[in-house]
Amino acid sequence: QVQLVESGGGLVQAADSLRLSCAASGGTFRQYAMGWFRRAPGKEREFVASISRSGGTTYYEDSVKGRFTISRDNAKNTVYLQMISLKFEDTAVYYCAAQFTISDSAGVGNHQYDYWGQGTQVTVSS
Repeated sequence: QVQLVESGGGLVQAADSLRLSCAASGGTFRQYAMGWFRRAPGKEREFVASISRSGGTTYYEDSVKGRFTISRDNAKNTVYLQMISLKFEDTAVYYCAAQFTISDSAGVGNHQYDYWGQGTQVTVSS
């Protein structure tokens, strides 16, 4: 059983930056691809970014490309989401997720992930 704990959310102004962190425990971190998802008010949870086990492959949702960067530190069992140039529409609860996989790829769908964190709120004021 893998436990995921997100941190780093908060209230910021448009154009500001934030870095989210997700600390994993209870499993072998290197066996999991990691993803970030978000749920905005009144909307379904959507994919934001994901990273392969090695960190060598990343995927991004189109609206965050060039603004968000996902990374991981396998020595610290932690995945990060660096967000710059934040927009009002980035306001959401951000969730970290872990996907057990034997390949060096990463999923982009909710259904592909095995474990989820509780989420951290990001609010961007316009």
